[in-house]
Amino acid sequence: MSALMVAEIGINHNGDINIAKQLIDIAHFSKCNYVKFQKRDILQVYSKEELDKPRESPWGTTTREQKEGLELSCDDFNEIDRYCKGKIGWFASPWDVNSLDFLGMHPGCAFIKLPSPLITNERLLASCHNYDKQVILSTGMSNMEEIDRAIEALGRKKIYAILACTSTYPTKNEEINLNFIKTLKRIYPWAKIGFSNHSPGIIFMPVAVALGAEIIEFHVTLNRSMYGSDQPSSFEPEGVMRLRKYIDGVEQAMGDGVKQVYASEIPIKEKLRR
Repeated sequence: MSALMVAEIGINHNGDINIAKQLIDIAHFSKCNYVKFQKRDILQVYSKEELDKPRESPWGTTTREQKEGLELSCDDFNEIDRYCKGKIGWFASPWDVNSLDFLGMHPGCAFIKLPSPLITNERLLASCHNYDKQVILSTGMSNMEEIDRAIEALGRKKIYAILACTSTYPTKNEEINLNFIKTLKRIYPWAKIGFSNHSPGIIFMPVAVALGAEIIEFHVTLNRSMYGSDQPSSFEPEGVMRLRKYIDGVEQAMGDGVKQVYASEIPIKEKLRR
């Protein structure tokens, strides 16, 4: 089975529904299976003190203005759902219980994606059981004990996939740790195992597929020079197209591991064998 490709739009839309639609089109045209977003209730996620701190952004001079500028509204998500229908699936990461409630009840949201910083959030983990949707768990910035506790809290049936991940943007080559995919497959053989990429290097995702990743998640952008912390580790449209091609090629090339003489080799064998 071909690895699922998830194009994470995240907050790279910069609060603009039209940019979000352009990124959806790129993912659809590149034959991705899903696009992924993030959703926050900023009053739950951030304290007033933090929101009032100075911060320069295209939307103003405070953190509050920046966070409000980056967020899509519930109406925007309903528009995204309409726009994705018949093209591509979508889901999102909730960063608070209010956002989880919205996504959990939304009929179009395919999964709940628990972001790496929140897999130790017991309230959020428990609240996932209020909804029928399965959970994709990302493992960045977590040790094995924390990952085990999150899996125990959710239960096997609740988990759709577990993703190997390093939560630095962009990730250094020596910290990507692709072999952790094999570790997860050994420890949790009952789960789908994938890879969440935060490196601008395209090569690591086809390699992840060769190591057994069943889901590949990566950030997508219109242009890496756009405003936003995730943009430098994201892929522009041409990169997304190449990634689909590379992953398809790797999957074709893996074979079944059984040595055989292919029909294409026989004429060469007859000509060259002595």
